[in-house]
Amino acid sequence: MVLGGTGIWSGELRLMADRSATSDAAAELDELGFDAIWVPGGVGSPKPLFDTAAELLKATSKAIIATGILSIWAQDAAATAVDFQRLLGANPDRFLLGIGISHVKFVDDDAKKQMAKPLTAMTNYFDALDKACDLDLSGNRILAALGPRMLELARDRSAGSHPYFVTPTHTRFAREILGPTAMLAPEQAVVFEEDPQRARELARGHMEIYLGLPNYTNNLLRFGFTEEDLENGGSDRLVDAVVCWGGEDEIVARVAEHREAGANHVTLQVISGREGELPLPEWRRLADALISPG
Repeated sequence: MVLGGTGIWSGELRLMADRSATSDAAAELDELGFDAIWVPGGVGSPKPLFDTAAELLKATSKAIIATGILSIWAQDAAATAVDFQRLLGANPDRFLLGIGISHVKFVDDDAKKQMAKPLTAMTNYFDALDKACDLDLSGNRILAALGPRMLELARDRSAGSHPYFVTPTHTRFAREILGPTAMLAPEQAVVFEEDPQRARELARGHMEIYLGLPNYTNNLLRFGFTEEDLENGGSDRLVDAVVCWGGEDEIVARVAEHREAGANHVTLQVISGREGELPLPEWRRLADALISPG
């Protein structure tokens, strides 16, 4: 699978109860020209992840629908193989399985023990998934990878990597490990707000859960941030590095930074502060700023 351009990463499209509204929104994103629509795994959705993906595939005709991400602890590899092949069979080259190790906080005690060796756990899952699939579908899956060894696994066993909660500096680091041909599709959170105080308030609300997850905080420490930067909702330096805020010019510039650092595809997550509401106005602004007509 080849994925370039710009995508939208949306928790709302997964979690909102009004599925008619989410299907209409996905159809509009498709018409606006976004190359992919990403939805998270996790819990709290009115539908299982693969059913949500099927729904969004039905609502669209061009955009790739991607999971960002399916936790390997959410279902076993045999079940994933069935769902994976079902969606690809009905939608050739329009479904991308984003998959990852998840976080200790969100798994049961048995998984916690296995997560002591995350690379082994992920490798074993890939082995089981390959065994259960009728065809080689490694080119239609992408791994949520942050550290060097997981990035190497992403390069060797999948189409590439979908890093989340990262900066363009990480994108450059990831590209060096992935090599020139693997897919690199970082997520970038954005806030359409030009007042620094309000913008950082919205950003910190978004960042709160992630600053409590060692996978992400260890990665930030790897790239020059300090324990002090992680305290009290994140320093201004950290907030501004992880979440892009401002107007169209600032967001276009940040996307360009990721591309110059080696990203094939940048997927944007709008932080609007309007809980339970689709950020359609912001998505339209992003399309106007980032997608060429036609």
